[in-house]
Amino acid sequence: MAEITFDDFLKVDIRKGTVTRAEPFPEARKPAIKLWVDFGPEIGEKQSSAQITVHYNPETLVGKEVLAVVNFPPRQIGPVKSEVLVLGLPDENEDIVLLTPDKSVPDGARMY
Repeated sequence: MAEITFDDFLKVDIRKGTVTRAEPFPEARKPAIKLWVDFGPEIGEKQSSAQITVHYNPETLVGKEVLAVVNFPPRQIGPVKSEVLVLGLPDENEDIVLLTPDKSVPDGARMY
């Protein structure tokens, strides 16, 4: 495992957002869902895609609070411009489970 400094860690901007819209992403090479996430007035709404189809479906994601890296450059994934990296952890089958706060916090709250 590579070591980083605390200053390196502070460069990664992880924020809480709320999913405002979610749609199937059938064009993706691996099963995925397109997400629109509201990070509050400072950052606004950003789009992403996530390979989370085992544990989630678009209908149940709207309103879900998530954590995401918001300061990566945008990345083109097929027809979708992914503007943030929504964070998750693999379960025992390597299927992704989203990281969420255990209490509600404002959209845009930064992880420290």
